[in-house]
Amino acid sequence: MVALLLWKEPRKGQKRIHIEERVLLRMRFLWAEIARSPLPAVQRRRVLAAAKRLRKLGAVQAIFPESFSYGPLLEKCGLRPVSTLALRRSLAADWVRAGLEAEQLPVAGARVAVTASVLTGEVVRTVTELCLRHRYVLLDLPYGGEDLCRQLRREYGVSLLLGPSKDQLEGAEALVLFDQRRDLSLANPVTLRLYDETQPLPVLALPPEAEEALPEGADRGRLLAALREAGALKREQMAVKGRT
Repeated sequence: MVALLLWKEPRKGQKRIHIEERVLLRMRFLWAEIARSPLPAVQRRRVLAAAKRLRKLGAVQAIFPESFSYGPLLEKCGLRPVSTLALRRSLAADWVRAGLEAEQLPVAGARVAVTASVLTGEVVRTVTELCLRHRYVLLDLPYGGEDLCRQLRREYGVSLLLGPSKDQLEGAEALVLFDQRRDLSLANPVTLRLYDETQPLPVLALPPEAEEALPEGADRGRLLAALREAGALKREQMAVKGRT
C-alpha cells in the first residue's frame, strides 16, 4: 500500500493527524493529513507518529508533500519514497524532443547519444523511439548493441552508430544517460540523467479529469509515478509539454 502525506492547516477541534483509506483515479492510498506546527520539534513528532501509524497499516512506500524535509525520518520507520526512475525512463524520447525544442535546436536532424551499462527493455524502447524520430542516434553500450542495431535496420530501416567516442558523445545535441558517467562533462545542450531523481521532471500535461483529481501540495512526480505503476494512469495520458 502506498501512503500519501499532505500538510493541512490546523483547526480547532480537528485531529492533528488524520489517516484514512481513499481512492484516487482507481488507486487506493493511505491518505494522511498532518497539521502544520510553527514549532519544529512538534512538527517532527507529528510526522514520526503518522509514519509509525502508516507503517502499522501496511504502507511501505510514501509520497511526500512538496519540499518535504522529513524523508530520512520516514525511511527509518520503513517508509521509502516512491521511485520516479521508471517514469523518467518511459518519458525519455519525448523529454529529448521537448528539450531540443526549448533550446531551439532542430529535432529531426539532432544527434542524440544514449549511454547505458546494460541493454534492458527500457534502453531498447528508448533507443527505438529515438531512432524513429532523429536522424543520428549514437549508442554507447558494453555489449548487446550489435543485435539491437540489426533489429532496428531489419524492422524499421534505421541505422544506429555503435561505440561512439567520448568526443562524439559530448558533441551530441542531446545526451541520455541510464547510468552515471563520471568521464563525461554532461555539458550537452540537452542532458537527461535518468538515474538521478533530483533532476527536475519535464512539465507533464494530463487529461482534465485526471488533473482535477490530483490533490494540491503532493510531490507531483512521485504521485504520477505511483499512479502509472498501478495502471491508474497510462503513459499515453502524460504529454511532455516542456522543461521545468
